[in-house]
Amino acid sequence: MSHAPVEKTVPSYELEEAGHAAGYRRVCGIDEAGRGPLAGPVFAAAVVLRPGTDIPELNDSKKLTEKKREALFDVILEAAEDYCVASATEREIDERNILQATFLAMRRACEGLKEAPDLALIDGNKKPGLDAEEQTVVKGDAKSMSIAAASILAKVSRDRYMLQLAELFPEYRFEKHKGYGTKLHYEMLQKYGVSEVHRTSFLKNLEQHFTGPTEGKERSS
Repeated sequence: MSHAPVEKTVPSYELEEAGHAAGYRRVCGIDEAGRGPLAGPVFAAAVVLRPGTDIPELNDSKKLTEKKREALFDVILEAAEDYCVASATEREIDERNILQATFLAMRRACEGLKEAPDLALIDGNKKPGLDAEEQTVVKGDAKSMSIAAASILAKVSRDRYMLQLAELFPEYRFEKHKGYGTKLHYEMLQKYGVSEVHRTSFLKNLEQHFTGPTEGKERSS
């Protein structure tokens, strides 16, 4: 029995155009990067693209190579009608929890636009509480051009920030794992302890990842 081929989803301006047709004048896409890592801030971006703006190969940042994301980053900055990238710190993540910190970064990104949007297309299924009409879009970075653009701005900005942290904290090898919980990262945590750029709320059960006793003490700031 033959099956119909699975259709690949590519982002379009369908949601943005529907927003304009419903009377919304200014529509932005919002996405985040870095909810899962053990270290570093969570980033979010808000992007306003005029429907029809041609950005070849724009897609969900997770489907693109690092080289392609870097190339598209500058194209998006040039093509966007408006954009803003913002973040929430490791301490804000620890104090609020990762979901609320992500919402905080999204609100900051939205508030940082030159002109406030009246409709925000948000990747995911939860609303961050913006001063605009909010429309959640599950897997939005694969459906909406403005969300896909936001996903790239957030991801590239965060990766670049983690490369800066790698220079300040070379022992943790952030350039290799960008703060995610890889085997290498846990090995470095076992050897050097927890730094001030780690999310302590993500490391409560740290010992279970170690095969032996922990070495090193928490690094002083």
